[in-house]
Amino acid sequence: MTGPERADAARNRAAILAAAAELFDRDGVEEVSMNDIARHAGVGKGTIFRRFGDRTALIEAVLLPRAAAMRRLVHHGPPPVGPGGEPLEALHALLDTLFDFVWANRTLIRALEHRVPHSYYAHSSSRYWLDELARRLTVTHPHDDTEYLTHILSTALRADVVDYLVSVRGMALDQVRAGLHRLAFPCVPPPSLADVDRRSVS
Repeated sequence: MTGPERADAARNRAAILAAAAELFDRDGVEEVSMNDIARHAGVGKGTIFRRFGDRTALIEAVLLPRAAAMRRLVHHGPPPVGPGGEPLEALHALLDTLFDFVWANRTLIRALEHRVPHSYYAHSSSRYWLDELARRLTVTHPHDDTEYLTHILSTALRADVVDYLVSVRGMALDQVRAGLHRLAFPCVPPPSLADVDRRSVS
């Protein structure tokens, strides 16, 4: 019985993750209950808690493969986001990659940002991207306080910040993106955003 039970557990886990990802992306994390996910996955609510422990762990499990794909892109993808790119372009590419990830997954990330004090900065996944951002900033900003700049840029990449600026303040997504790049290089417009009206982000 051990073999079939393990196969059933794997199928249940896959079904739960697929259901949670679909509902979270479609309706937003705050609008989706564990009962909704259970019904969509065809399992009991208790099965979700046995497999994942709690709602936070389920959200992290949905985000995990998406974050892993982004990490593979940074480690093995083509330049400039991957290895071998010109340093300035590599930094801009990383900022764009992180920004796109945050925007696409903003409801999931927002659900995790305020779990405990400083959780956004202390989480292992956040620490990885802080370290990668600091590494690239050290090359492009050799005479600056890169630790401080790393945390300023990462704060500008918080899902709650980006979502508030777009959804509440009515800023265009490209405006927020351009502002992020200008934080990194106040006097150098990023090549990829050359056509953005600078007056909208000054």
